[in-house]
Amino acid sequence: MDIKIAVYEDNQDFRDALAQLINSTPGYACVSTSYNCSRVIEELAANKPDVILMDIEMAGGDGIEGLKNIRAINSDVKVIMLTMFEDNKNVLEAICGGASGYILKKNVFNKLSGAIEEVMAGGAPLSPPIARMVLEYMHNGKQAAHHDFNLTEREKEILKSLVSGNSFKMIGFSLHISIETVKTHIKKIYEKLQVNSQTEAVAKAIKNNLD
Repeated sequence: MDIKIAVYEDNQDFRDALAQLINSTPGYACVSTSYNCSRVIEELAANKPDVILMDIEMAGGDGIEGLKNIRAINSDVKVIMLTMFEDNKNVLEAICGGASGYILKKNVFNKLSGAIEEVMAGGAPLSPPIARMVLEYMHNGKQAAHHDFNLTEREKEILKSLVSGNSFKMIGFSLHISIETVKTHIKKIYEKLQVNSQTEAVAKAIKNNLD
């Protein structure tokens, strides 16, 4: 069954190009396109996409507001934010608002397929500059609250790698452990943070300056 994808983008040429790319990729189907997210709730119910590509800045309602509206009623659909700019405030607001991933528009045509595969597998794709920015934000200690949730050093190491946007396979390779061991650690991390997904874990790590 094809992965159903909805596109929210106010640049018509870019929106049409995304739809064409999606429909020409085996296993993907573009079920809707829109120039803004003012009717995102109705469209979500009607089209039931598995993945939403959401421009972060659109006329008639910005993407972060659209993301918040989606998450108010649906925690399952994957939402990948698209942007032209590596803006710190928008990055953090999107991740903390429940974004499943975040990639720069200049990378989207090369990275889209991998990003969709990653979110469908439970990952959280981030462009390298954005992952680096999130890490810098955490290291700078801009959040007053700091709780370690009784995480072990290994669990903190894995959580930091998740925040960097690394896949389970990449984490296992870098730490010289199996993917199954990575998954076991991540399950314990979720339990300690009281979250149910990688996106929630990353958001909580950022909010609490976990490093």
